Parts: sequence; C-alpha cells; structure tokens
Amino acid sequence: MTFLLIGGSVITNLGLLGQAKVSIHVKHAESLDELQEVELYVTPGNLIYKSDEKGNMLLESLPFGTYELLFVSPSFEIHRQQIKVEQEKIDLTIRLKELSYELSEVVISQRRKELFALRRLKDVEGTAIYAGKKNEVVLIDELTANLGAGNARQIYAQVSGLNIYESNDAGLQLSIGGRGLDPNRTANFNTRQNGYDISADVLGYPESYYTPPVEALGEVQVIRGAASLQYGTQFGGLINFKMKEHISDKKVSWISRQTIGSYNLFTSFNRVSGTVNEHFSYQVFFNHKRGDGFRPNSGFQANNTFVDLHFAPSEKTFIDLELTHMNYLAQQAGGLTDAQFYKDITFSNRERNWFAVDWRLASLRIEHKLNPKTELSLNLFALDASRKAVGFRTNRVSQTDDITAPRDLIVGDFNNWGAEGRYLSRYKLGGKEAIYLLGVKYYQSNNFAIQGPGTTGFDADFSLATEEHPFYPNQSDFRFPNLNLAAFGEHILHLNDKLTVTPGFRFEYINTQSEGDYKRINFDLAGNPIQDTTFADNRTFERAFVLLGIGMSYKPNDHMEAFANISQNYRSVTFSDIRIVNPSFQIDPNISDESGFTADAGFRGRFKNYFSYDIGLFAIMYNNRLGEVLRAEQVENVEGELVETGRVIRYRGNIGQALMLGMESLVEWNIAKTFFPNKPEFKLSTFVNASAIRSEYISSEIPGVEGKEVEFIPDFNIKTGLNFGYKNFLGSLQYSYLGEQFTDASNAPQLVSDNQSGIRGSIPAYDVVDLSLSYSFKFLKFEGGINNLLNERYFTRRATGYPGPGIIPSAPRTFYLGVQFKLER
Repeated sequence: MTFLLIGGSVITNLGLLGQAKVSIHVKHAESLDELQEVELYVTPGNLIYKSDEKGNMLLESLPFGTYELLFVSPSFEIHRQQIKVEQEKIDLTIRLKELSYELSEVVISQRRKELFALRRLKDVEGTAIYAGKKNEVVLIDELTANLGAGNARQIYAQVSGLNIYESNDAGLQLSIGGRGLDPNRTANFNTRQNGYDISADVLGYPESYYTPPVEALGEVQVIRGAASLQYGTQFGGLINFKMKEHISDKKVSWISRQTIGSYNLFTSFNRVSGTVNEHFSYQVFFNHKRGDGFRPNSGFQANNTFVDLHFAPSEKTFIDLELTHMNYLAQQAGGLTDAQFYKDITFSNRERNWFAVDWRLASLRIEHKLNPKTELSLNLFALDASRKAVGFRTNRVSQTDDITAPRDLIVGDFNNWGAEGRYLSRYKLGGKEAIYLLGVKYYQSNNFAIQGPGTTGFDADFSLATEEHPFYPNQSDFRFPNLNLAAFGEHILHLNDKLTVTPGFRFEYINTQSEGDYKRINFDLAGNPIQDTTFADNRTFERAFVLLGIGMSYKPNDHMEAFANISQNYRSVTFSDIRIVNPSFQIDPNISDESGFTADAGFRGRFKNYFSYDIGLFAIMYNNRLGEVLRAEQVENVEGELVETGRVIRYRGNIGQALMLGMESLVEWNIAKTFFPNKPEFKLSTFVNASAIRSEYISSEIPGVEGKEVEFIPDFNIKTGLNFGYKNFLGSLQYSYLGEQFTDASNAPQLVSDNQSGIRGSIPAYDVVDLSLSYSFKFLKFEGGINNLLNERYFTRRATGYPGPGIIPSAPRTFYLGVQFKLER
C-alpha cells in the first residue's frame, strides 16, 4: 500500500500557450531496478499517477509552467523535485533511496492522513466518472475501531447522515440508510464488491444478506443519489466495497487477526497475498466468526472465503478472477414489546427461530487500455445464493411460542448473472480536455420463493412440513424471472479551467415476472378449516424509461470545490412486496413503482493541512413512496367480503408524495498538525459529522398521512469524536446521537405501556459512546476497546418480520481484545 505527502509551498505560473508530454522512469537508486506502484503527486492540479511494472509514468497534455513532483513508496524515502515545463517533450529518470530506518505506524498514518483527511473520489477513476457527485470514501486502514466485530457505528462515523440498524452478529449484515431511506439490509443502495453486484436481486429483491468482512477491505466508497445514472436507478446511490490491493512487492505476505469479545465473541481473519512475477499476483482470505449474543437464543456462526487471482498479460491489459463463498447460521431471539424492552433487554420468548444464508459470488473483470486516452472494461458476474428462515413470528410479540404448532418457513433461492461493459475516452474540445463514458449492462435473474409450514422442532430444520400441516394458512410457491437491460453515459465538459459540467443519462428496460400460486384457507370460529382454495398469480410487468441528470463542479483552487447535481431516480416493486405473507402487515395488491429525483449542492476541501470540510444541502422528491401505515386488519370471509378482524396492523403500499430537505456536514480539525507541525509522533484530531433533515408527506390519498413526517428520519444525526496517539499507540473516542424517528407514515408515537406487539411506535432518541485503542510493535498489533461505554439502553429498529417482529434491542456495554500478526518474505 502506498501513501502520499503534500508539503511545502509551490510557486507556479502556468502557461496557456503550450502543452508537454513528460515521460518519467523510476528506478532503485543502487540496484537500478525499475520500481512499480510508486505514486506521484503533482501540484498544482492535484494530479496523481502510479508507475507501471517497468517503472514508467506518462504525463500527457501537461500545460507549460512550474510544477512540484512528489514520489512516494512505503519502502523508499520521499523524493521531491521541482520541474519547469517549457518544451513539448521531457524525459526524467528518478532514483529513489531505500529507507534506512523503520517508520512507526503513527508516522505513516499521519503522513497519509495529511492528504487523505477528507478522502474524495477523483473526477475519473478507471472507467468511472465521479465529477460533481456527492461522494465519501471510508479508508479502513485509517480507523481505530472494532473491525473484528464490524461495528458499523464506528466504521461509517464520518459518512454524513447515515441511519444504521444495529445487530449483534459481528457485522455479518450491514443495514444502513439515510435521507429517509429504510436501512433494512441496505436495500435502497446499489451494493457492490469491487464494482459488481452482490445483493440478492438488484431489482426484484435488492437486499444484501452478504457483507464483506471489514478486515478484508481497503476502502468503502459511498456515492449518493446521482449514482443512479452509472450504477442503477435507486434513490440511495452506490456502496462499493473495495478489497485490499494485492501485496505488490513481496511473494508472500501473511496477516492473521484474532479477536475475542463479550458473550463469547470470536473472530479470526487470515489473509495471504503476494506477487509472483510481473504477470501474476494473488490474495486469499478466510474469515470465521462466532458468538452467543447478549440475549438467549441469539448465537451465530459464519465462514467466509475469498480468492482473487490477478493476471497482467501485458502493460495494457489485466484480468481479475474473484470467487467468494459465505455461509452463516444464526438463531434469532425475536423482538420485544415496549414493556418487555424497558423491563429486561435480554429477555427472549423465541427458542425455535433460525436464519441461514449461503452466498456464492463469481466475477471476471477485464480492463484494457486501447491507448493512453481510451480504456475499456468488462465485468462478468454471477450469484448463486439462498436465504432460509424458520420460526414463530406472530403479530402479538408477547405471545409465548406455541411449541406444538408448526413454524413459518420462508426459503429464497437467488440465481442471477450479468455483464457490464464500459468505454471511457478523452479528447480535446475547444482546447480543453473532455471525457466521456458509455456503458451497457445486461442482468438476468431467476429466483424462487417458497413459504409454508415448517417443522415443530427446536433445531435449524428448513424443510417443508406440508403433509403434516396441510391447512397451514401461509403457503405459496413462486418463481420470479427478471430481465434488465441498461445503457448509460456521462460526459465531462470543461467550460474553463475551473468549471466543469457533467450531463448524463440512463436508459432502462425492466421485465419483472411472477409465476406461481398461493393458498387461502378460511377457518370457522373454532379454528377448523372450512375453505381451502389455491389461486394462480402470474404477472408480467414490463417498462422502459430514461433517467437524466447533470452535475457541476467549480474548483477556484487546488484545495476547494463547489459542486451541485440533480438526477432522476426510480425504484421498482420487489417480489417481497408482492407475495410474501407476513402476520405483522398486509400489502396493497395494487402496489406500484416509486419515482422521483435527488439533488445535492455543497462545497468541500481543506485549509492547509489543518482543516478539512464537506458541507452540503440536499433534496429528495418521492412520488408513490412505498411505506407503511397503521390500520385495522381486513380479511375475506367465506362470501368474499372484506371484514375487520379487530387487530391493528401495518399496511404497506404507495403512501403518497414525500419531500425531504436536509443539511449534511463533516468538519475535521488536525489539532496536532496545527500546534505541533514538526512532531509527527503526536496524533490529535477531532471531527464533527452532523445532519439535520426536515421531511413531509405533501400529498396522500390515505387519511391522516398528508402533512406527517417521513419515516426513518431522525431530525438530528450527530457523530463526533477524538482521534489521538503517540508513536505506535493510537486511540479513538466517539460519541453518536440520533434524534427520535417514526417507523410508519401515521407517525404513531411510542407507547411505553404497549405489551402486545412492539411493532407500533417511534424509535426514541439515543446516544452512544465508543472507545478503541491499538498499539503496534514490529510485526505485532494489539487492539482493544469498549463499545457502548456508558451502557445505554436503546434500540434502532422495530422489525415487522425477521429477526422480530418487535423491538430489536441494541447491545449493552461490550469489550473486545484483538491481536494481529504480519509476516512477509
């Protein structure tokens, strides 16, 4: 891994009359061997380059003027050189000296932090365009946090406005939302791993049951609503998990991380990586997690294996093959009523609820440079996966599990594959560089969903028991074939040296189908079946549309940018919205797709090496927003008439038109750099990540909804913290606060006396404090910390289905200790 340093001042006078091609050759100062993966930072201009396998870099179309070049590689001394570009062709040979001493981890971290305190994606990276977009990048190696348990509250602390569902499964599933988007399994984002889809079905069932282990990641890229043009139609945008790069300067590098924690938590992460020769490199990791959970009936166990083989047959082409397999089994303690929660958060009256996931992913990525200005990429990917759930999940959460009754069984099998091709090229337009991207995507899925009676046992048995329980009321068997074709494009236009405009489009063709049947069984007052009818439900929903968007970026200098963008969004109805039967809520049979737009505007940058900032406003308009309201349950009687049962349930459908307006900000101050600039062994910085959102249903045909607040939106969302250290000792102290948020469009308040359901009501405001520490010594690293330091009692979710229904309490105070070994040869 490489790191960068900006230092000193640069005096420059760029000429506009000529441009140069600068060829640079980087070599070892003593052996004269070519050095690859050396990073070059050019100021002014914030240009970053990296040497190839032969130590070469090519700086094309560089305007005449004076520049400072900074060459950085972790095993070599930093080399700074000033050049004056006055002719069209320049050849440079740079020789780097090996480090004669070891740098402490804190020194490396501070040097890297100096540039990357506010990490943002460049306007162009690979075959993707990010100009004018709201984006944030979480650098995992910069964190002092509970990585072994994947504590999302710490990991995403500096990503503005995220709303996080917390679970007790050591990070097996990530559930994040924001700006009014339901956090459940991150379903409102397009989730990818190294650029390819990893959710169950991008359009038909976009829930993410698999999340890569944090210890394997180099960074997490978060791109907001404008990502609908390049990555899909969704309102949330993109979350892309990027694995760590292959070790490029060693044949074998082994890292082993072992973590233990409260409630018998144990995680083991082991990774081997290296580069055999200039054509082949590799990485393989295995991750094991297990724990008992802080409640009875909440243990889990998971295994995750990843293989990445990287081939570079030439300097212009590389091929990457990735294989992922993850499986886990978790017992689910069920939800609580409000009364149960405030009495004892460790209570559980569910002993027979189980959940299992088996996820297999494959990806083949090919990238090729046709010439220095044009790149091609092709990503072929496939998923073969399943999720299985069995348990007792009545609407009355307080009801004790009837161990003589069959459990409700839901099995989903997901089979999909796709291909995404991209073509990016640079050319001259009006004397300025212009960049355009064109892409196409083909995606086909064939999914199966079965619901019916499970066994009456206590074990993780996911077999159907239809013969034993033929009159079980919730029975269905469906196949969901989906087809998606998309074409997209974006174009960066430089209006002048400081202002760029990036228009874009996305064409979508979606064909969603359902083929299958479901049963409706009516009972008399004594509970005896009096009618058993099977209904066929075959549907085809075909649509085609175009989404448009535009972004603008103004950079008055190298350290500041103002940006704005607006993009249309679209979210199709999922098959779980159509057919899964849930005793906690009903679904409108006429439910339809959502549409709308997302707009962002703000400014970001840094002041010297002391402050970094990202402050912006956003607006989201939802048409036909999907949501839930509380209403009396209705069922058909023998005559086919709708009658009320006397129960109040959630009703899911198109609620109406909603508007969200908000402010998001992230400010970080490097205190140590401000007051002790010549003492890199000290580390002290603080950050404030704050968002404020106002929302309203501005129209609705449902009584009592218009004028109400939109669900899943805390009015204030604040995370702040202190990062500190001395030499190889590092620490972080973090405070998180979220205001009250509603869970349904009716804005039902919290009822502390509720002793029946637990699914009705708001989520009260809560705050949490976390402490993490680490110490490095040669090839060892020790970690430890306390999550929920003040032992707050709180919850982040009222589940209507698994793992509830009911309140899912967050963990009390927990401890963790970890050790990392690193060996190389």
